Amino acid sequence: MQSAEIELKFPINDLARLQSRLPGLGFHLDTPRTFEQNTLYDTPARTLRQSRQILRLRRYGELWTLTHKRKPASASDSAEDRYKVRIETETHLDDGPALGAILEQLGYAPVFRYEKFRTEWSQATSTIAGPLFTDEIHLTEVSNASGHLVLDETPIGNYAELEGPPAWIDDTLAKLGVDPATCLTDSYGKLFLAWKERTGSPAEHLTFDQIVAPEVLSPALR
Repeated sequence: MQSAEIELKFPINDLARLQSRLPGLGFHLDTPRTFEQNTLYDTPARTLRQSRQILRLRRYGELWTLTHKRKPASASDSAEDRYKVRIETETHLDDGPALGAILEQLGYAPVFRYEKFRTEWSQATSTIAGPLFTDEIHLTEVSNASGHLVLDETPIGNYAELEGPPAWIDDTLAKLGVDPATCLTDSYGKLFLAWKERTGSPAEHLTFDQIVAPEVLSPALR
């Protein structure tokens, strides 16, 4: 399945307080807190990274997913500056390790791993503001659309991610009292590199075995 992904992140200072407010704002819990493991693949020359693409193998609970992301061929400057906009092609898998082995046989290698605990919420929204794209994908007003809010507990801090129509993202930020100036479009890879620069950490991956964060570890992972 291919779709346009429009999202913003923002850091969370009080995860429990934020989560307690969501039902009152009309959010529905889709997936309770679940451990997630991600591996990014690339060529030895890092050709995907250079072209701002990613190839990701993810295990979320017992669900395996392969995802490719790229920038749209043409996006308006305001959309690209304000939101993170990507074209996402994704499929579920029966056997993630087998697919990983296939990728390696084809010349790709695992280059970065990151982990988190993710909780997924959604909210019905009636409109999608657009178009953001001028050629391959046009976003127009639709009914019965959904906005998604995920809460990510990572080894370097907690973040929320809003994904949906731009107008819905802005409205949700306002209802949550989030300053738009604190929002981010960086990937977890970029956030990890910035954290490494600040802290001088020798960690090579954003994982709980390399970065100990006891406050987010479940008993099974302690």
